[in-house]
Amino acid sequence: MQFPESWLREFCDPPLSTVELAEVLTMGGLEVEDVRPAAPPFTGVVVGRIVSCEPHPQADRLRVCLVDAGEHTPDGPVQVVCGAPNARAGLCAPFALVGATLPPDRDGKVQQIGLGRLRGVESRGMLCSSRELQLDDDHGGLLELSEDAHPGQSIRAHLRLDDQLFTLKLTPNLGHCLSVYGVARELAALTGTPLKQPVWPVVAPEHADRLPVHIKDVDLCGRFSGRIVRDIDPRRPTPQWMVQRLARCGQRSVSPLVDISNYVMFEFGRPSHIFDLDRIHGQLEVRWGRTGEELKLLNGNTVDLDASVGVIADEKAVESLAGIMGGDATAVSDATQHIYIEAAFWWPEAVQGRSRRYGFATDAGHRFERGVDPASTVDHIERITSLVLQICGGRAGPIDDQQPAMPVRQPVRLRIERATRVIGMSLSQDQCAQALRRLQLPVEEYPGVLVVQPPSWRFDLAIEEDLIEEVVRQIGYDNLPAVPPRAPVTGRIRQESRRSTHSLRQGMAAAGYQETINYSFVEDRWERDLAGRTDAIRVLNPIAAPLSVMRSSLMGGMLQVLRHNLDRRADRVRVFEIGRAFIRDNQAGEGDQQVAGLRQPLRLAALAYGPVRPLQWGSSARMVDFFDMKGDLETLLSPLSLQFEATAHPALHPGRCAVVMRAGRRLGVLGELHPKWRQDYELPFAPMLMELDVQPLLETDVPVFEPLPRYPAARRDLALVVPDTCGHEALINAVMADEGALLSHAAVFDIYRPAEPSPEIPAGHHSLALRLEWQAPDATLTDARVEAAMAALVARALAATGARVRGSSAAGAAS
Repeated sequence: MQFPESWLREFCDPPLSTVELAEVLTMGGLEVEDVRPAAPPFTGVVVGRIVSCEPHPQADRLRVCLVDAGEHTPDGPVQVVCGAPNARAGLCAPFALVGATLPPDRDGKVQQIGLGRLRGVESRGMLCSSRELQLDDDHGGLLELSEDAHPGQSIRAHLRLDDQLFTLKLTPNLGHCLSVYGVARELAALTGTPLKQPVWPVVAPEHADRLPVHIKDVDLCGRFSGRIVRDIDPRRPTPQWMVQRLARCGQRSVSPLVDISNYVMFEFGRPSHIFDLDRIHGQLEVRWGRTGEELKLLNGNTVDLDASVGVIADEKAVESLAGIMGGDATAVSDATQHIYIEAAFWWPEAVQGRSRRYGFATDAGHRFERGVDPASTVDHIERITSLVLQICGGRAGPIDDQQPAMPVRQPVRLRIERATRVIGMSLSQDQCAQALRRLQLPVEEYPGVLVVQPPSWRFDLAIEEDLIEEVVRQIGYDNLPAVPPRAPVTGRIRQESRRSTHSLRQGMAAAGYQETINYSFVEDRWERDLAGRTDAIRVLNPIAAPLSVMRSSLMGGMLQVLRHNLDRRADRVRVFEIGRAFIRDNQAGEGDQQVAGLRQPLRLAALAYGPVRPLQWGSSARMVDFFDMKGDLETLLSPLSLQFEATAHPALHPGRCAVVMRAGRRLGVLGELHPKWRQDYELPFAPMLMELDVQPLLETDVPVFEPLPRYPAARRDLALVVPDTCGHEALINAVMADEGALLSHAAVFDIYRPAEPSPEIPAGHHSLALRLEWQAPDATLTDARVEAAMAALVARALAATGARVRGSSAAGAAS
């Protein structure tokens, strides 16, 4: 919420500077997010009145004006050349004197006004638009000032440009502070400064006309007030003071009637609506919508309605979306003669979430879904009516006020002993009572207990903790004592066999990956395509239409980050994320957050795209592949021994995808993105992806001391012919299954596939060359012992995988 400081001080003016005022509000729970000047610095700009305006003799689009600047032009009006289309005699506009400095431009250059000559005509100063003073972006003409502006007065004083704009970041429970008066009420309580109570002018009716209104659904609307005003002139301009205040609240001026409605909303927090009376057919009905109905809104959108949305309808059609936005059919215009002013109390539950389902938000809906004071509808209609009569004229009728279901608030008890314990400081009953009374809360005192009757504007006071919070806000969070914890603080030593998620982050960063944080809400398409799930967990009230389901895989977020980077011309991307997935499952695993049939495992996902290394002269460019990411994973989890087995995954390439295993336990998957999804996401190259459960990754092997071997090792090379269906992992496992534990190391160092099948290597087979190393802890190995071990090894390989020694038909022959 944004508002000018000067408006706030009209209701409550404590003896505090701007900085001190912002600090008090922030420490009172109303966080001041930003304070900035209403206008940039400039000097030498005053109010100027154009005395005469004649065409330029040498230019069709220029005019030669004589400008009166009061005491700054003692010798009479000065000549100024101006190109603004609205320059005319009698107009008051900002006038920059010779020597004035205007605000810096986009390059930071300050413009200084001097004597000039345009097309042969001397110009002594400059008439300014609001854009040239950087008050807004309007540069269509001179900034027109009110007729009562005094020539020669500083423009900063005339427009009150030395004001400050406050921007508050309010929590949802502070709906009563969504107005200047609401903030002033809090400020008065925090500082003890008197609050200027608003005076509600009572407008005497000049006719007896009423618009019949029937409230059909009281669970939608608890109070509905309205008044007819006839014979108005909506073409009159909105006063400059109102336009200025609305602009400083971030609201653009639209028309007098719309501006008045917005002004009262910012002033007292009351959203209202003004109908064109002649466009209403018969009486109004307040009810829930009906399936099949539709409404064209003021923003141009046409929305479909149903029974979950409140509406105001006449005898022919729906005319307004209750508590959110009015309809286009009954909108006021320059041709409007008679209006109907409406102010109602809509139940917060009847408005909450309705505007979001249509993809937009309004100031009215933002307030009504938090709760708007139901007791002040008539007072606010009086305020709106007085402004309408003042600006647009007209004749007001009587107010029709219906109260079928006013909210009934239950008293809330506050125990002093509990408040003391929760706040953490000693409090007396008088302190708590005074704090609550400063907030204009009715308090009844009993021994050790206070009973508060929440006022009509406080929808956030329902339980004891709400009152404790109010007491804390009045005390000031900065005044709470810093009390050390009473319990001893004992460090928890992590087991040596466990690592932390932070160490995983460090390891990924060391490998060149950057961490990202993505939404847990994802597109439904991601779940179907990338996770193969049709039972995704749907969000009941999504913050945006695409973010409609909870993720069961982190891969969609990785691809979204990749797309974001590619759109910004990145050619090499390495990213990872550690976050939770959300899966329908009643079986909770270690480290899962279990909630009523929902498993929430912590996952590590990573993506690698582009060249293996940045561009350099020392090596040729090569795109990242499966084995590069496999190496990154093995480095991350070292010294754990991992196994990789071919698998299938809906997001990954069917022939370049593996499941990651450790000691028979599944950790996750790793592979190349499926070609179909690469095409759908319009990716130039296929990225590598992996996703693993974090909990198993936190386990690590503890180093065990082994003495250095005293005896030398024996090395042999062995070439085996194996079927193409035999994988590297299966062969190494068969070879290393040495019962005598003499074989200490085995590794493949060569693969041979002949161009044509031969008796030595038939079709469907290939040759693998192994480097083998034997070592005994008690003696030097003899050739006979090694040969016997070799024979046993070949026999194991033949039995397990069908491998035979290359160059011999007899199994067990060594090369």
